[in-house]
Amino acid sequence: MKFVDEASVRAEAGNGGKGHVSFRREKYIPFGGPDGGDGGDGGSVYLQGTGALNTLIDLRFNRLLRAEHGEKGRSKDCTGKGGDDLVVPVPLGTIVYDDGTDELIGDVVKEGQRLLVASGGFHGLGNARYKSSTNRAPRQFSPGSAGEHRVLRLELKVLADVGTLGLPNAGKSSLIRAISSAQPKVANYPFTTLHPSLGVVRADELRSFVIADIPGIIEGAAEGAGLGNLFLRHLARNNLLLHVVDVQPYDSDQGPVAGAKAAILEIEKWGGELAKKTRWLVLNKIDLLPADEVDQHCQMIVDELAWEGPVFNVSAVNKSGTKALVRAIMDYLEQQKALELEQLETSQPE
Repeated sequence: MKFVDEASVRAEAGNGGKGHVSFRREKYIPFGGPDGGDGGDGGSVYLQGTGALNTLIDLRFNRLLRAEHGEKGRSKDCTGKGGDDLVVPVPLGTIVYDDGTDELIGDVVKEGQRLLVASGGFHGLGNARYKSSTNRAPRQFSPGSAGEHRVLRLELKVLADVGTLGLPNAGKSSLIRAISSAQPKVANYPFTTLHPSLGVVRADELRSFVIADIPGIIEGAAEGAGLGNLFLRHLARNNLLLHVVDVQPYDSDQGPVAGAKAAILEIEKWGGELAKKTRWLVLNKIDLLPADEVDQHCQMIVDELAWEGPVFNVSAVNKSGTKALVRAIMDYLEQQKALELEQLETSQPE
């Protein structure tokens, strides 16, 4: 299935039904009085999160989301039927904006979470509502109010615990194939990965995390070059970023250090929370180096980058070093989760 992470749709809530004007007319009741009922409320439009979807492609073909109108009131004080709400499933991680005002409407991140994007109109009032001691035969009624209409801009940020970044052909897809059940495309040319893919990594029988494979980042990606700029926002939701560097890159004119610095620069240009994310350095393809030169070669890269965080030397091809990487990631994520729970408990009043 084609991956789609942006969509523009029009949401139209239903109008409220108008009130009814009628009078009670029965044989032995000479002063029946007004009995016009109210109309029904218009249906609203909701977006509901579901883990069964991972792309917005359905909304590319269904650009109009329209809820039902409320029915008008009837005689004998009968209220009109309310319009049914329209509930549209969207993948977890969907952010919704009003395209006209650029207002953030909400963020769908939980299974079953509903986000109201267009409110249904309020019902009109029948003439029975206007009866009083001075107005015993009212002929007034009110029409229902119009439902909300707005154009929505939907953006999907992939929900994953860990994200990969790096130049094309650094071995990100190969690494994900080595440690997870995902099967992203792998080939010996740049931009093999054209859309994000998710994989579940099992540290053991009871512990697992989700990793995202993001298309390669090249120089100028933050300004629109290549494919990386289209998917940089997906990394913003990750708790940890793995900066994958090819110790012998595909492009022989650019060494590992220059390539790593170029990717780091694009992250910093993008800015925001992404630039503040915790990043680990993963030096990949060590199988291409002589065994007695691996440590020295990798240390040289670390020194030239002045890297201060964790460093892992791995080979995605023969899975060397990948088990240690997975264990370290799992431990880090559990520590972060425990820290968040501790902060939450301390912030709550006793």
